[in-house]
Amino acid sequence: MADETPPDDAVPNLLGDKEFRTTFGEDLAQTLNLDTWSPGMDPKEIMFRFQREISTSVQREDRMRELIRKELLPRIAGRKHGPAEAGVFRATPQELTTVHEGLLFPGNVIAVLGTSVSHESLPLGITQIGVAAVGYQGNAGTFSQRLFRKDLAAKDTNSLQEAVDYIANRHNPKTVSHRELLSRLAQRGIRTYAERAVLVDKVTTEWRIGHGNPFAHELLTGSGHVGLLKASLAVLDRLVRVQQKFVFVSNAQMERGLLTLGLSLDAGEYIVFENLERLSSQLFGSWKETDPRLPLVRKFVQSYCPNVLLGVFRVSNRTAPRLFYAHREHVHMAARVAMADSILRLEKSYPLLLDVADLTCRSIFGEDGFEGLVQDAYAQAGAHLQYLLERESRR
Repeated sequence: MADETPPDDAVPNLLGDKEFRTTFGEDLAQTLNLDTWSPGMDPKEIMFRFQREISTSVQREDRMRELIRKELLPRIAGRKHGPAEAGVFRATPQELTTVHEGLLFPGNVIAVLGTSVSHESLPLGITQIGVAAVGYQGNAGTFSQRLFRKDLAAKDTNSLQEAVDYIANRHNPKTVSHRELLSRLAQRGIRTYAERAVLVDKVTTEWRIGHGNPFAHELLTGSGHVGLLKASLAVLDRLVRVQQKFVFVSNAQMERGLLTLGLSLDAGEYIVFENLERLSSQLFGSWKETDPRLPLVRKFVQSYCPNVLLGVFRVSNRTAPRLFYAHREHVHMAARVAMADSILRLEKSYPLLLDVADLTCRSIFGEDGFEGLVQDAYAQAGAHLQYLLERESRR
């Protein structure tokens, strides 16, 4: 499954003691003092603390929800700089039933999701990427699936030179960064690209469901590789300009302000909020003017991001709202497709087809089978355990 957390872990600003105290209700010094920590587990004390904190938060959120519904939701439509489609809408039960019977169950909707697992050792790095496309077939609710798999193997040919440099105290830390960049490219960038490429080029159904932001961070940055950036922009061009009938759904806790608005929705309601121009522009805001990626991404953002809208829907008052992304020409039907599939698993309120695709990926391309093959290959090569990480040797 695509990880929506931006791969760049750099913290732009240091946090002060005030921010920590405001967030956690105690000083950082107190938290770091182990003498203030509880000795061991006291279930009664822990449960009392949990109940008190949760009860307080729920009461506060309920008051906030009423205020948001009264004061903020009416201001979403027609606000300055918002798209013409912005507003709060409702999908009726009859409309969702129509989507079930006309699109989902006849197999006219396919969801695509990928996974990746890696093995890293001194002499060898292997990344396995799997992508599954699944849909319903007929009214029986059975599933069909098509799998696309790609293996990457990258041998490190500089081991001897690295050892020589280390002895001479001239080890270049940039070498490690370069390797990490390639690993990130293989594990996240190519997997995220492959999900979109399968969705656009291998799926022939009328509607397609993807995971996360269609213009993911890994794609618009190229994960540090111009070749991936160009390939990604080409796929996204076909997605937005040609396909158009897609909906991407996120289960991440990103865009907290919009999710807070989503918590104020009743079941069956959704908000169309903004296009992706602002969010995507933030990615390259710190790039230098000489960065070769900048003109490509800037042109793409200006041309395509206004046509993709971000919103939030809620299918149950007992579960969390979900972010969704759709083409502006089909945004209302896209919201209904996502909501209709999400109510099939109401306790999670997330498209069932994406869950099935994730389960398919993990069962076929999961870590257990992958590590077993790797360990067998090492054993047959007479290498046994010396190249396995400690975590892998415990399996």
